[in-house]
Amino acid sequence: MKMHFCIPVSQQRPDALGGRYTLYSVYLDGLLFCRVRYSQLHRWNEQLRRVFGNCLPPFPPKYYLAMTTSMANERRDQLEHYLQNVTVDPNMLRSDVFVEFLKRVQLDTFSITAKKAALDILLPDGRSMEVEILTSDTAERVLEVVSHKIGLCRELLGYFGLFLIRFCKEGKLSVMKKLADFELPYVSLRSSELENCKVGLRKWYLDPSLDSMLMDCRAAVNLIYMQAIQDIQGGWAEPTRAQRQKLEALQEEGNQTKGTLLDMDGPQRTLNQNLELRFQYSEESHWQWFVLYTKQAFLLSSCLKKMISEKMAKRAAENPEMQIEVLDQGKRKKYHIQQSQQKDYSSFLPRTSKIKTAEGDCVSGTPEEEGL
Repeated sequence: MKMHFCIPVSQQRPDALGGRYTLYSVYLDGLLFCRVRYSQLHRWNEQLRRVFGNCLPPFPPKYYLAMTTSMANERRDQLEHYLQNVTVDPNMLRSDVFVEFLKRVQLDTFSITAKKAALDILLPDGRSMEVEILTSDTAERVLEVVSHKIGLCRELLGYFGLFLIRFCKEGKLSVMKKLADFELPYVSLRSSELENCKVGLRKWYLDPSLDSMLMDCRAAVNLIYMQAIQDIQGGWAEPTRAQRQKLEALQEEGNQTKGTLLDMDGPQRTLNQNLELRFQYSEESHWQWFVLYTKQAFLLSSCLKKMISEKMAKRAAENPEMQIEVLDQGKRKKYHIQQSQQKDYSSFLPRTSKIKTAEGDCVSGTPEEEGL
């Protein structure tokens, strides 16, 4: 599924020969990811094409004459679509050519050199744990370092992820986004758009039945138990009175295993109105648009994609005739499916496009909470 890459800003800069070039500001999940030139992306595309062949999406062509404003806008849109589509293939996401280039442009954008550094990791119970990393370490690598320090089984790494978490007013926390495997946590915190943020460790699956997969690892049980408590205390999950009483009783008994398996409703409210998330839902062959207004539109979109991935993996396991390729818990799994045509409702709309809300569409009310 596509990642939320966009290029809302580009700037003209003078070069060493007296000419000018365009510097594109690339955003991922609504936050500045890097600034990069067309020539850099062009060389990267050629490297990827040597490894993966013609399966790559089309790359915008070179212009040998001065570009008009419309041509410049068209190129920016094409580069945006290229970045969105090149991330669809999980094999590409994990390739050295892909990762090493993105590591380099992140470091260059924020003028950070590769060196040893200390990074505070926010645990689900609110405590911070310091780990020694390299500034060039990806989120995937940092997660490995954290898991080793807390004793989390390596084969369970795919059930957890690193998130950017902001400290808001009155001590409240807000989960801003999940860090992609190729993002550099140390660099992400240095973005000028981020204040009062830490990198936090949280579980990264939405199907409650997957809790049972973690019960043999004490460190994993501790993490999801701490997160369950924090989610309730922060108002991110709303258990019924009976569920709350049962959880409190389990807390008194020190029974963390049953406490983590307690089935609770998900988050009920979101952030103050700001961004817009649209998705289409089908019930009895009737398609309906839902619209949510929230600062956490990117995070919610990632959660929706995660739910779809988990659902498809479960259905594929139940039906051996299906064939699907799913990036499940950080590992690629291949399944068989007979259907040859499927609609893709995860595509992104161009920045300038408008969607008219049809009659009967569901639109969220004004959110009130700080969010996840």
